[in-house]
This record gives sequence, structure tokens and C-alpha cells, in this order.
Amino acid sequence: MIQLSILKITEYGPWTLTLGSDREHELQMLQASLYKQIQQLFSAKNCLVFLNKSDEFFVVSNGLTLDDHIEIQKSLKELFKVSLTISIGFGNTPFEANLKAYDGKQNNIILNQEHNIFGFIDSTLEFNVSIMHLDVDDLKSKRKDNSPYEISLKIFELYSKIAKYFIEKNSLTFFIGGDNYMIVASNDAKNSIQNFIDMIKNNDKITLNCGIGNAQTSRDAVKLATKSLDTIREIRDSGKQKPDVYEL
Repeated sequence: MIQLSILKITEYGPWTLTLGSDREHELQMLQASLYKQIQQLFSAKNCLVFLNKSDEFFVVSNGLTLDDHIEIQKSLKELFKVSLTISIGFGNTPFEANLKAYDGKQNNIILNQEHNIFGFIDSTLEFNVSIMHLDVDDLKSKRKDNSPYEISLKIFELYSKIAKYFIEKNSLTFFIGGDNYMIVASNDAKNSIQNFIDMIKNNDKITLNCGIGNAQTSRDAVKLATKSLDTIREIRDSGKQKPDVYEL
């Protein structure tokens, strides 16, 4: 069982028009500052925030109460002119939790009207989460024959393939920079990762590494996933045959 909180800037389009035409630099700085602050507030509560769009953020919020969300909303309101809604949902898979959070917002299931919080919370449930951290093995060698923009294009094409494959496994994929991706994973996704790695290797001539972490909270799961990925790199760099997947 996993709990997901989706934060979204409200009435962002109309507000941006009040800034005039020379606004894009201000919007980019605002979005970066907002993401930094949201990440800071949730990571302090042992969660991790994933940037879905520049005006929307996904948080694996296992263990957080309604009061925790209210506290974060109060902090954000003090710091920014824009306001945000939070939609909360839970489910047996990450995608199910996403659907329940969406359903709560669409059907106006209000948890706290003053602070624009919608959805569903059940404090009696036991939560856990699996995170898969993927990166491209030896991307450096590909830079010899491809410009930086061409490398980025390959990275985003791969992101699309990962996301499409794992949404069928009821899992959520996020690009986290460089050549790194994180998947909030179902058990089905974990059981399918080796097949996916083999498929990409055969079809695209790209080798992927995958570290998996399992924990009650997302920050702890990500820590273990990254530690697993580091273990793969250490085995590779020692000259031994590396595994494609390592799990903690």
C-alpha cells in the first residue's frame, strides 16, 4: 500500500498573464524556487518529491497525516504568491494511488477547505514503497559520437519508453536529471525489470543498470535504491561481471 500526494499550482495561467509579456525568466525562477522549497519541506518528513510538470509535483507521502500536509501548505503560502492544491490518494500500486488522488480532486472530496487539500487518507493502513533507480551504463562513450543535444534526445526517447512500459505495470516513472530515472514501482514492475533491460539492450543497444530499494518511506527507499545502484557500479569498476539489477 502506498500513499501519494499531488501538488499543483492553481489558476497558474491567468496569474502569469498579470506579469506582462516579459515574464518567462520570472516564471522559470519561480518554478525552480517552488520545487526547491517543496522538496525541502517534504524531505524533512522523510518523503521525496518528483517533478511531474513544472507546475505539478508528485510526492510519495507514506506516513504523512493531514496535519503534516496543512503544515506544509501554510509554509508555502507564506513564501509564494501562487497557491497550490494537494490531492492525496492511496492504493495497492502507485498508479492506483495516483487515480485515487485524481478522483478525490475531480469529485471535490475535501479534507481541508482552507488549505485546498482533497482526497483520501487512512492512518490505519501500513505503507511501504519500492523505488527503482535506473541509469545508462557508460554514457560517456556515447558522447564521443553525439553532441550534447543529441544525447539529450536519446535520454528523453528512453524516458518515454520506460514510462510507457511501466505504466502497464501500474508504476510511475520520473526523469530525475542526467541519465537517471526513478520508477515508483509495483511488484509487477520489479519482476519485469530484467526483461525490460534486455529489451532495451537488444533493440536500442543501450545498457541500463537498476538499483532497487524497499522501505516504509520514499526517502529511505530512494536511499536504498541509490545504494543498490552504487553497488552495481562498484562491482563493475572492480573488474568483475556486474549484475544489471541489485536490490536492497
